[in-house]
Amino acid sequence: MKFLRMASLFFLVSCDAFTPHSNKSRRPTSSLQMVNLDVVTSLRTEWVSAALCTNQTPRAADTCLQLGVQDGRIVTFVPRTIREIITSSLEIDGQLTVSQRRQLQQTQDRRKAGRVTFVDQRADDLCETADDSVDVVVSLQSAHLMEEKGLDWKKSIREAARVLKPGGRFLFVERTEVNGENYLEYVENLYTLTGEIPDDGRPPIFAEVGYDNVDLVLTPHIAGVAIKSENAGLTAEQIAKQQAQREKERLADLSIEAYERGIKRRKKKKKTTKENTAATEPVTKK
Repeated sequence: MKFLRMASLFFLVSCDAFTPHSNKSRRPTSSLQMVNLDVVTSLRTEWVSAALCTNQTPRAADTCLQLGVQDGRIVTFVPRTIREIITSSLEIDGQLTVSQRRQLQQTQDRRKAGRVTFVDQRADDLCETADDSVDVVVSLQSAHLMEEKGLDWKKSIREAARVLKPGGRFLFVERTEVNGENYLEYVENLYTLTGEIPDDGRPPIFAEVGYDNVDLVLTPHIAGVAIKSENAGLTAEQIAKQQAQREKERLADLSIEAYERGIKRRKKKKKTTKENTAATEPVTKK
């Protein structure tokens, strides 16, 4: 117990790396699911997951999708400003289990926030979710389970990139390596939704990636935030054309503003001249 209290203290210190901007006192209330993890790692990743979701979900975000629902904790982790939570499954058939549905529903009823939209879709095939439609996608200790159940964890990241709105956030707390491959490196080096590395100079899909190692764990984990680029999927040539068009529109707006200011000045000058003329005219006595 002494070790767990010390671990909790270190957790509170390490959370500062994520620059919190909302309620720090939030604590998860759903049951802890320790799947293929030791107790210490499960507790640490649970705490870090709660802090990451709470502190790194923008206040303006309305929708959140979880890659691979395991229980109802996502409802307690995300801020109350999230209006809709969309599900996805770790099962091959894309179906949520009865237990998962029950935990999500019970947690939603208890918290009375974050309406859960139950969607039967695989975590690596978000076929029921439209492109550029989600503000936040969350992946919490799911990648290794996808690997075990026959799903493609890499494709789940690409699917997250597809459904995220430009500027949307991908939040993850995952094992540092999944089946010998580095999770973070895949996120940082994703250039296309097919996973290919193009030679046309396009930037990575995730423009900014902030991360930190989860300390005090027996199984190495990484926690991070990846922001989808406004130019995701565009080639260097397309980006240049887009920037040129924006500059053209900016100059047009400036020209209109200058024209409107000129009209206002002329009207003001005309009014002032008329007032001065009226003031200098002699008063005719009857």
